Amino acid sequence: MKNSLPMLLSEKPHRKKQKHYWSAGLRLTSTLCVFIVLMILLALASEAAKVSWSDKPLNRTIQPVTSDTAVDMVPDSKSVQCTPAQRSQEVGLCALSLKTGKYKVGLKLEEITAVQEKTGDKQKIRILLHYPIGDKGKMPGIIFLSGAGSGTATGSFQNQAYYFASAGFLAATIDKPVWHTTPITRDYPSMARVYDQAINLMRKFPGVDPDAIGVHADSESGWIEPYILDMDHRIAFQILASPMLFEPRRAMAFVGAQDFSIIGANPGYQSMVRKVFSIDFPGLGLPNGNCNPFNSRSFAIPTFLAYGAKDVMTSQVDGMTKIMQMAQEAGNENFVLRDYPFADHILNIGNGAPGDVTLADHYLQETLAWSAGIVLGYRQTAPKVAGHEIYQSIGLPVLHSDPVGMWYAIVLHGLLILFIIATAVYSLVVLGYKIAALCRHDKRPVAFARNFAKDIFFSALASFAALWLFVAAVTQIVIRVTFLAWGAAPKIGGMVYWSWYVIQAACVVVVWTWSMVITSLFEAMSLKGWFRGKKKPKTQKQIEFLQARGHFLASSKMGMGYIVVLALTMLLVLLVLAFWGLFLY
Repeated sequence: MKNSLPMLLSEKPHRKKQKHYWSAGLRLTSTLCVFIVLMILLALASEAAKVSWSDKPLNRTIQPVTSDTAVDMVPDSKSVQCTPAQRSQEVGLCALSLKTGKYKVGLKLEEITAVQEKTGDKQKIRILLHYPIGDKGKMPGIIFLSGAGSGTATGSFQNQAYYFASAGFLAATIDKPVWHTTPITRDYPSMARVYDQAINLMRKFPGVDPDAIGVHADSESGWIEPYILDMDHRIAFQILASPMLFEPRRAMAFVGAQDFSIIGANPGYQSMVRKVFSIDFPGLGLPNGNCNPFNSRSFAIPTFLAYGAKDVMTSQVDGMTKIMQMAQEAGNENFVLRDYPFADHILNIGNGAPGDVTLADHYLQETLAWSAGIVLGYRQTAPKVAGHEIYQSIGLPVLHSDPVGMWYAIVLHGLLILFIIATAVYSLVVLGYKIAALCRHDKRPVAFARNFAKDIFFSALASFAALWLFVAAVTQIVIRVTFLAWGAAPKIGGMVYWSWYVIQAACVVVVWTWSMVITSLFEAMSLKGWFRGKKKPKTQKQIEFLQARGHFLASSKMGMGYIVVLALTMLLVLLVLAFWGLFLY
């Protein structure tokens, strides 16, 4: 009995070894069934990770009364009365001009210590004061607050500060207090206290009217300005340049959804925005995600709101509507809304190239004339809403936190990174063993069984190709959106559109290949009697098949471990892609 197998094989040496035990029809049917089950499971995984939101209404506009953005500040009975003699002698606020160029400008650098209350961290903050030389009147003041990034006292708003100072303002630029925070962990209340500390320093400057200081807030500082107004009721006016006026999570979700659409990203990629901003921000220790500092005082003072027609970072219709409603509810009729043609998010015109800081036409003249008129008590007679047509493609998204989905995503992506590293290390080890075997002229497989090497290799290659293409496409989207935010013309479609379908096709190939491997596993289990009480093979076909196969998947224990790591990595790749909707959209 011990020698029966060699005898059987030696009797018919010409017989071709069997590659498969099951018939082709049975294998195809089994593979198709496994494939359908796997696709359904992955589609269900995509459906379970789906996030719903509402971004209606669509394509809203506000049509300004006129395209002329000019302001018209005229005195009335309540205004500061200036006789020709007072103007010539530059007495009090009568020394102020509604136009730039009246005074030469001097500079004075001050320094304060900014303390973050939550942590006690300290940061030296420089304040660069631009003051009108020779002005013996009562100066108003304005401080310029940077948006996102890390604005500095000597690098940001220098042109604007000089422009205002030469008309009679004390204009301050300031280092942004950031301490050890990041863009997603900013401490807005502490930043507001530092800015108010700087405003109080300005009030001590010789000749300054302490009740005539205003704030120019850019972009991100739109979230900080309400805190300042809450703690300082002496702020005279505010200029809001493309401010963020809604909770950061909703505002950023709007930016992502709108900009993905503008660059022609596939709807599948657009759906990713929903998942990113459905995370539980407080659960990650990021309270700013749902920050909403606006209240009845936020727009109760004279307000100048400026947007750029090319701005793709703000919800302009919702923003203007909010300011009009909240200002009127606070009894403030002194608000001006302007939308400048050809201007981007930071009110610059041009193509967004580095160093191109040309502000929108007339923006400086109009904000200066309006600010000076407000300080003098003048009344604006021009229309409140003017400039380019205000357009908004989608509504502010209504989002809901999904803590379970968030932690599932974190664990899933963390495991994928770990297994990719493990696969890379294991691959180097296997490669080393293979090189050593070749040096010994040993051509036997060191990892995969010869019959399944191609299937496993092809499946792994398709998995990693799909993942690489997905990462490349998302990177391309981020680059395009960044350039779009800087004011560049959008590049539409291309890889950010068709790559979604290519990745889906690759996923189908991966699932089909693994369906074939799983079918082969069932085939071997059936041959070895796992489905019939583990009976030993008796037929010549069974014996020849086992002899031809040698090992089922791996040629060694190391190879079996490699296959397990590789299989888990590919499973995680599919689950990650399913999480982002590749098996749904």
